[in-house]
Amino acid sequence: MAEHTSSDITIEATPAEVMSVIADFDRYPEWTGEVKQAEVLERDEQDRAAKVRLVLDAGAIKDDHTLAYSWPSPNVVQWSLVKSQMLRQLDGSYSLEPAAGGKHTKVTYTLTVDVKIPMLGMIKRKAEKVIIDRALDGLKKRVETGTAAS
Repeated sequence: MAEHTSSDITIEATPAEVMSVIADFDRYPEWTGEVKQAEVLERDEQDRAAKVRLVLDAGAIKDDHTLAYSWPSPNVVQWSLVKSQMLRQLDGSYSLEPAAGGKHTKVTYTLTVDVKIPMLGMIKRKAEKVIIDRALDGLKKRVETGTAAS
């Protein structure tokens, strides 16, 4: 079984407010540093994204990939890789847990990445951690202030 990296952050907003930002893929380029384009290719019966194409530019890593999304509960979204130029695996999830009587949300981001080029496991875990931390920081700033991460 592949190893994964996980981290969490508390955001001053309700789980529904946080999930609405997570689910708004069209606006990802506004608040995520690495996502340059996001396009919802398919939607499920509840009009949530089911397949999304993302164009990334994370410096050394540039990729155009498609992810399949599932929404097992109102507070959880999961994704897995459909196709990619550079990646063999990209599985992740956001899990939201009410905190402070529901006024805040603990967001846990879990990610497993495997690249097509050889890379040491330790370096992969570090890259996953950077991706997660940037995503959580950007999400927190976007939800709490409505602006992009700097």
